Amino acid sequence: MLRSSTEEVTTGGHSSDSGQSSALSPLERGGLNQTSSCCPGSTSSSSHSLDETTTSSNHGQFNQSSRLTNSSVRPLTSGSSSFHSLDGTPRHRRTPGSARSTGSHPARTPLTEHTATSCSSATSSCGASVIVAVVEGRGLARGEIGMASLDLKCPELVLSQFADTGTYAKVITKLHVLVPLEILMPDTASEKGKGTKLFNLITENFQGVTFTSIQRKYFNESKGLDYIQQLCAPEFSTVLMEVQAKYYCLAAAAAVLKYLEFIQNSVYAPKSLKVSFKGSEQTAMIDSVSVTNLELVVNNRDHRSEHTLFGILNHTKTAGGARRLRSNILEPLLDVDTINIRLDTIHELLQDEELFFGLKNAISHFLDIDQLLSVLVQIPKLETVQVAEAKITHVIQLKHTLDLVPPLRMVLKNCSTALLKAYSTSLEDNRFDMILEQIKTVINDDTTYLKGSLNMRTQKCYAVRPNINEFLDIARRAYTEIVDDIAGLVDQMVEKYGLPMRTSFSTTRGFFVQMRLEGAVLPDGKLPAEFIKVTKHKNNYSFTTADLMKMNDRCDEALREIFHMSYVVICDLLRTVHEHIHCLYKLSDAVSMLDMLLSLAHVCTISDYVRPEFTDTLAIKQGRHPILERIAGQQPVSNNSYISECSNFVIITGPNMSGKSTHLKQVALCQIMAQIGSFVPAEYASFRVADQIFTRIGVDDDFETNSSTFMVEMKEVSYIIHNVSDRSLVIIDELGRGTSAEEGIGICHSVCEFLLSLRAFTLFATHFLELCQLETLYPNAVNQHMEVQHTRSVDTGTENVVYTYVLSRGCSEERHYGLRAAELTALPASIIQEAKTIASEVSQQRLAKHHSDAETQRQRAAYHLATRLLQTARNSTLDADSLRIFLKGLRKHYEAELQATGQPVSMETEEGYLTQTYSGEGQ
Repeated sequence: MLRSSTEEVTTGGHSSDSGQSSALSPLERGGLNQTSSCCPGSTSSSSHSLDETTTSSNHGQFNQSSRLTNSSVRPLTSGSSSFHSLDGTPRHRRTPGSARSTGSHPARTPLTEHTATSCSSATSSCGASVIVAVVEGRGLARGEIGMASLDLKCPELVLSQFADTGTYAKVITKLHVLVPLEILMPDTASEKGKGTKLFNLITENFQGVTFTSIQRKYFNESKGLDYIQQLCAPEFSTVLMEVQAKYYCLAAAAAVLKYLEFIQNSVYAPKSLKVSFKGSEQTAMIDSVSVTNLELVVNNRDHRSEHTLFGILNHTKTAGGARRLRSNILEPLLDVDTINIRLDTIHELLQDEELFFGLKNAISHFLDIDQLLSVLVQIPKLETVQVAEAKITHVIQLKHTLDLVPPLRMVLKNCSTALLKAYSTSLEDNRFDMILEQIKTVINDDTTYLKGSLNMRTQKCYAVRPNINEFLDIARRAYTEIVDDIAGLVDQMVEKYGLPMRTSFSTTRGFFVQMRLEGAVLPDGKLPAEFIKVTKHKNNYSFTTADLMKMNDRCDEALREIFHMSYVVICDLLRTVHEHIHCLYKLSDAVSMLDMLLSLAHVCTISDYVRPEFTDTLAIKQGRHPILERIAGQQPVSNNSYISECSNFVIITGPNMSGKSTHLKQVALCQIMAQIGSFVPAEYASFRVADQIFTRIGVDDDFETNSSTFMVEMKEVSYIIHNVSDRSLVIIDELGRGTSAEEGIGICHSVCEFLLSLRAFTLFATHFLELCQLETLYPNAVNQHMEVQHTRSVDTGTENVVYTYVLSRGCSEERHYGLRAAELTALPASIIQEAKTIASEVSQQRLAKHHSDAETQRQRAAYHLATRLLQTARNSTLDADSLRIFLKGLRKHYEAELQATGQPVSMETEEGYLTQTYSGEGQ
């Protein structure tokens, strides 16, 4: 048989892209038909139904008589992403330079284009595949925004609604997390070319994304609720209680479901969709600027580099695991119990080597279950050969996936942590076995998913068991005979010409002939005339013949018959699968979460990481920058970090290149790692859960918005000030460098005073040494600096600066370190010397020594003592004797601080002072 002797030339594998996945596992949180009349939004009374419309493959145009999008929207200004009207028919207009095709919506249809694949090393590239609908209230409801998103690779409808402070910022941040392929908005958002505030913000921030304007009537909350009731799988139906009064996210759901039905020419099977509501209060918010500054998912120097937080943590084996990891990094958890459950699981994986490697081996064989589910729950409106072939492939992939469940059960059988036990229990669901048994009544036992176009073609051809359909058996016999005839034809040519020919196969060419000449000589120095479509690469020849091409045509015709008749049998099987679809969602959740946790555990085996604790204090002992550690290939200089309620504002000074920015990013990255449930690079780590993480780093002009360095700074700081809370982590590096020194110091001072009035944890790196005086004015301000050492060359007498990258208490004593850095450049020595002279004169005029009086120092000591006592009351787990010793130590430290003021100390007087000062504050 040719099936066993044919060499395959090209494979049919597709790369897996990482899209968006749920950050929080459901376990951690605790009727339509095939006719168009039952599709979402397809009512007999609707005069604007899209069931009869057609889509142009060239322009993605909507039928003018029954169109969904608005045809009267005028074109926007150059550079924005939207569409404009031409001859009354809407067409999409894309941002110049965008690589994606504008109107070919059917090309995105998962039924024909997406193939579930395994992901041996999931990459950080996340192909956009999410359609998002956004709608804002009008009139008194302005600022209340609903959002619905559906990933073409994952059948989960995610609903969100924003109505509190910082609404617009949260919407933009959420969209950045989703990486949308296309954004849908009502036509009223851009009336007469004058967009609403939301519309303008989105178009400014997503200039490379397709925008589609939908008639406002399609954003219908009652239709949205009907669709969810029809499509939501019963096990997720509790979402109805959450969203039934959230009108704007329901309206967005109606629009996105109707639009997807239109562009994909298919509908979702009844009771098959996963629907979830995710409010912004469930996860920490990291704005898009901070995501870029911290290089969470993309390296700023090289977008293909894996030197990002995602890159160093990503050792996942499946596309679903990579998506979940990315989602968690961009939206860390807030619930400490959930985080600790993950940490417990990672600890068990590290302690149990058999469990670790057993799980890794079991997980690595899974395909992209989310993507497979996405195509399984869709019912195509048109039955074509391509659709039939794709559905057969999907059933084979489903059988392959379910065959992997028993080995995964066995690995999890003896686990001890709560999360692994919960997943073990969920995989014991007998519906997995029931679906597999149903599949095996139709599909051959030896049919499995194989890589390679010829292998899969053979699997699809013989997938359905014999004797189920008599005509199918006849068609397969005909196909087998044709394949045997092809093998016989090639054997005849080998005998005829005496050349080393063999049969090969590729998806594009079908069966053809390959030949490698090694010492053999062609008759008359050329190939026989009957060989046509010849290609040559060195000594390798590929060609075909007219007879072989005819046989290929017969073979394709037989395959079409096989696929069509197999599809009829498959459709009956899929109806049974749809009834038990929920267990497949559970499997997808289990595999992706286990894969992510295995990846986080794997990182601990590469580097020396420690399990973090969660208190009301940020304390990191010998912490290291996780990305720098991977780049350097050796352990970088480690530093201690300490921020508490009594010292929540840390000012860091030091020369250029001394490591200030690196330290700031290191703290933020460790905070994010801890909140996703990962171990962190340190000897000890304690964190306070941050609800928001803000960064202000860098001094670059923004040429796209014609903004100077200073304006960019002010916009970013304004965003922080308007959105920061008492539970936030704020990272500010080099503020005020884009204007004069006097103005820069003034702005920095006022921003610092604003942040000092809050309980947010702030790290503030600056070259303005004047800001160090804040420590004498505010008891919660602390000065730290990056140490440097000075050496002098014995031969030349030149003084050199050695960077230690060590963080120490106090203000930097270095002066004019910018001029020291300039000495390392090609600037003439005379210019540098003159600059030193002028800088010294200016410094003498500006710098004045400020000393706090004794009463201020007394207040500072009392403040520190009170907050430490409060921390002890909240978090202490010491026994009575140990606690007594600790409190005596606090008393001695307090006495030492009082003695430093130079005044006589009476503890009886001080006790009265403390009681009078703090009794009214509940401390």
